[in-house]
Amino acid sequence: MTDPRIADPRSRQRQARNTALACLGIVVGMTALAFAFVPLYDLFCKATGFDGTPLRGAAASGPVSQDKMVVHFDTNVAPGLPWRFVAESPQVEAQLGATQTVFFRVTNTGTTPSTGIATFNLQPALTGSYFVKVQCFCFNEQTLKPGETMDFPVVFYVEPGIKADSNTRDLTEMTLSYTYFASKNGQPQAALATPTGTRAN
Repeated sequence: MTDPRIADPRSRQRQARNTALACLGIVVGMTALAFAFVPLYDLFCKATGFDGTPLRGAAASGPVSQDKMVVHFDTNVAPGLPWRFVAESPQVEAQLGATQTVFFRVTNTGTTPSTGIATFNLQPALTGSYFVKVQCFCFNEQTLKPGETMDFPVVFYVEPGIKADSNTRDLTEMTLSYTYFASKNGQPQAALATPTGTRAN
């Protein structure tokens, strides 16, 4: 005997339509999650210092430790952006808990105005949750005329708690790395290609 639900063409059409709607819902949901993942991951990293992302915060107000940490500064410019980018000093010896200011200089060596935006990373990644940036030029678009030079400060401190953490207490140095990319609509254009960049001299 034939199952009347299988024999009924309307039933088959209804099942096919329900299946198609379910698949469409899954596709739409996955697409929405994909778009939401990047900003949510970015917020998570900024809030926790995960994956070498420095924290953002107010100026240090706690006690200053006698311990110190050497902070190296690595400056890079991605291909396609005719800029020279250097730190005023390749490194500083930062007293834990004390606010430090370091200036970075960028120069447009090209013949036309150009716009750049800097991204950053901190290594070793475990130090990200103890490195607090009070002021930074990263993720802010900068437009420079041909030959124009600008100086940008980075104000930061390293929390003394880094020495109380069993994962980081033996570390004596860290590297804050910046890379300038050509910018369009506030987004670094070469970021998805993950170029190695060219180190500024």
